[in-house]
Amino acid sequence: MMRFLPVNHGALMVELDDLAQTLALLDSLKADPIAGIEELVPAARTLLVSFRPAACTMESLVQAIGRRDVSARAVRDGTLVRIPVHYDGEDIAEVATLMGIAPEELVRRHTASVYSVAFTGFAPGFAYLTGGDPSFDDTPRRKTPRTRIPAGAVGLAGSFSGVYPQASPGGWQIIGTTPVAMWDIARAVPALLQPGFRVQFVDIATLPAAERAQWAAPAAAQAAPTPARISADTDTPALEVVAPGLQTLFQDRGRHGQAGQGVSASGAMDQAALKSANRLVGNPSDSACLETVNGGLQLRSRGETVVAVTGADAPLAVVDAAGRRWPAARYRPVALADGDTLTVGEPQAGMRCYVAARGGFAVAPVLGSRSTDTLARVGPPALAAGDLLPLHPVARGAVVGVEEVPPADLPRPGAVVELDIVLGPRTDWFTPAAVDLLCRQEWTVTPQSNRVGIRLAGDTPLERAVTRELPSEGTALGAIQVPASGQPVLFLADHPLTGGYPVIGAVAPHHLDRAGQIPVNARVRFRAVGPFAPTTVPTT
Repeated sequence: MMRFLPVNHGALMVELDDLAQTLALLDSLKADPIAGIEELVPAARTLLVSFRPAACTMESLVQAIGRRDVSARAVRDGTLVRIPVHYDGEDIAEVATLMGIAPEELVRRHTASVYSVAFTGFAPGFAYLTGGDPSFDDTPRRKTPRTRIPAGAVGLAGSFSGVYPQASPGGWQIIGTTPVAMWDIARAVPALLQPGFRVQFVDIATLPAAERAQWAAPAAAQAAPTPARISADTDTPALEVVAPGLQTLFQDRGRHGQAGQGVSASGAMDQAALKSANRLVGNPSDSACLETVNGGLQLRSRGETVVAVTGADAPLAVVDAAGRRWPAARYRPVALADGDTLTVGEPQAGMRCYVAARGGFAVAPVLGSRSTDTLARVGPPALAAGDLLPLHPVARGAVVGVEEVPPADLPRPGAVVELDIVLGPRTDWFTPAAVDLLCRQEWTVTPQSNRVGIRLAGDTPLERAVTRELPSEGTALGAIQVPASGQPVLFLADHPLTGGYPVIGAVAPHHLDRAGQIPVNARVRFRAVGPFAPTTVPTT
């Protein structure tokens, strides 16, 4: 059976009987695409389908996908990748004991199989590998996840094997480490393992001495690219970072189409504010802006520049080289003379401002985007004092936009912010009382919130009706994931591509920009815009 679960107005999840059917459906949709589908995120038993509502409806997609044959075996790529491993993981003895075998036998079974990359997710370059010895199928995740697992750690969870591409929290059982980098932004294709590749693990201890010496070093860490800089004596216009504020990042409309490498879109938290800032200085709407949080940003103009600031309701000021100061307005172009400094104060409403500069920032894209993904660590690093940000030159008299009207409903600290949500895909994993409580109770935004997600706290946690472990599955922007604590996490721009906790609902697309402006200590009230309505279709 295919079960179609609503995710949002532009996404649905297809639940199938097993991984084989999921991969068969994925192959079918890749070989014979349906117009309007933009991205596919496969997982253990589900396929997350993102689509353009203007090109197709959810009802038409259900009918079209429901007719696909999922009985065929997915064709795997012929590429074989050998991964050398030091079998020195801190969980290897415990896992061997659970299996009733010696650690040496565990290593023999792990290296004897040829695995297949079923899908990617969790982090860039993290591949879920299937096809190992059947005795590994019931390997449990750790009851308490570790706060930090090193890059290159080789782990087991359920029927999957995998390698952590970078240091991160995680709950898999660690049986060894590899010195091979799973993710390297310097490679033409950064992810070493692609869906469909075959993988074989090799015990380094069994290799000749010369080969063992080759793999003595730890896994290579991803080297983050640095933004382009210019020297102070050039005539190219630029903005100098006098003070970066709490956090200032390059952001554009996002890094779409990279799900095959485990990379989510990222991009500006408030897309409307990004587009407005670019319009005001005459840039294309997808140009990179500076996204700054809670004020404190100071930029000095090198040469004559035109900037615009949108987003949060923050006071702006310009200080010239002689120390004279005057206020500047949001949502209108601001001309800066050589030596003028623009300052962005602490917002009174909202929390993220966007600074665009005429001509656009001359910073190199990473995987097709200039956005910084703070979870995946992809893109330019956060700005630091002293950075010099060059701008693309423009012709004298280049057109800039007229002033625009700022939004009137920006969230304020302590205020109640209402967000429309679409129920699904795992609403039925919660008790009816919990679903009712989700929209009836107010949720406070905690200080642990960031670009990955808003951590919410309510007086009464949400209770699950289904308590078994959820296999990892795709997560969408705006998803409201509920961990074991019952306190929701609202996923934002830098959310992981897949997750292992049930999602009770998702913020409707028209309120995503508002969600990206909610400050700490504001309160959130959800409002469901329709019932949870899954559809079941027999498979062929």
